Amino acid sequence: MKTMRNLLPIFFLLLFQTAFAPKDNADAVVGTWLNGTKKGHIQIYKQGGTYFGKLIWVSEPNDPATGKPKTDIRNTDASKRNRPLQNLLLMYNFKFDGGNVWSDGKIYNPEDGKEYNCKMTLKDPNTLDVRGYVGISLLGKTQTWTRIK
Repeated sequence: MKTMRNLLPIFFLLLFQTAFAPKDNADAVVGTWLNGTKKGHIQIYKQGGTYFGKLIWVSEPNDPATGKPKTDIRNTDASKRNRPLQNLLLMYNFKFDGGNVWSDGKIYNPEDGKEYNCKMTLKDPNTLDVRGYVGISLLGKTQTWTRIK
């Protein structure tokens, strides 16, 4: 009986801590981010139940040789090489997993013209780790993005 009396306050303390703990915020990733190369701003937004990202700013928007807007010249699909980089959809189909992780998405890298599996992890409100990979997450590369607004 005495043991029960000693354990009861601990039980209630744990119960109240979890009851009032902040809930996961699935929309915490929504906003504008400076990518890891510092060459672009990506706007992440929610559409339906999934998250997408588009390139809304490029540090060098025009091709120095032609003076015209840069296009997706490295795309493996020749029919897409004339698409302007500005407002290009780079990320799609991310789902919130909880614990500040969004996964099952795809990311397109205009620098090599390839698409990769991707997951995002929000480290703090202004820091996002974006990991692109082939096959399993172990075989990939992580960029740290910084929130702009």
